[in-house]
Amino acid sequence: MEIFEEIEPLRAFLKGKRIASKSIGLVPTMGALHHGHLSLIRASKAENELTVSTIYVNPTQFNNSEDLDKYPRTLEMDTQLLSQEGCDVLFVPTNSEMYSGAQNLAFDFGNLDKVLEGKFRPGHFSGVALVVSKLFNIIQPDRAYFGQKDYQQFQIIHRLKEELKFSLELQSVPIVREDSGLALSSRNQRLDAEGKRKALLLYESLKYASAELLKGIRFDIIRIEVEKRFSQLKGVKLEYFELAHRATLQPLDEADKIGEAIILIAAFVDEVRLIDNMLIDIN
Repeated sequence: MEIFEEIEPLRAFLKGKRIASKSIGLVPTMGALHHGHLSLIRASKAENELTVSTIYVNPTQFNNSEDLDKYPRTLEMDTQLLSQEGCDVLFVPTNSEMYSGAQNLAFDFGNLDKVLEGKFRPGHFSGVALVVSKLFNIIQPDRAYFGQKDYQQFQIIHRLKEELKFSLELQSVPIVREDSGLALSSRNQRLDAEGKRKALLLYESLKYASAELLKGIRFDIIRIEVEKRFSQLKGVKLEYFELAHRATLQPLDEADKIGEAIILIAAFVDEVRLIDNMLIDIN
């Protein structure tokens, strides 16, 4: 596996691959890798001749400095995992390589970045869009792979691609879960065994809501029950629990035909913020 820390040597290397007509897949990550990330590597290797992964904890997408400081950093282990999985190229830039001086460039995605994560993490998606734009420009991949767990992020990046006319395909890869149902997340590393047990309430809430919606129960009634369950478990705090349109992520009107929807949840478990979601089709 080739490893690069600087942009220009990476560009030169990839230019040679493009001249040789090699297709390039990109898997951007912030490290602390788990099997969910590795599923993205596998998806890329299945469709491309060269797979590039990046590990960069992007400061501009953190609206909480404490969260940035506590984000797990396991570069040595991550590098080993990527090499074992057959990743071809790893890009590990520094902050000074990715950013020059004060950051004044900002993105606005209208309503798409004002709800859900955007409501509780102002500026987050502007930072995501900025760093992803840089990676698309540096690497110029044919395809890029993202996990479904960060569903709103994927919709933001899709809008970014359309508006800036990036010439690549975007792929959303299904959530990978532990046997218990807990969605794999780098932040899970900050939870002990008891914390992981409590974190199952997120997935259980999604399953409960999906089953009740398919029975015809209104979502506002479902939400009340989920809020009650969170209030009864010590060490957890529900931030949001919403039923939304898959493309716009706007809350769905209970009176409308729901169709293809998504249930999304965010909660704190022992002060660690987790998110999850579940697709649902109600006709």
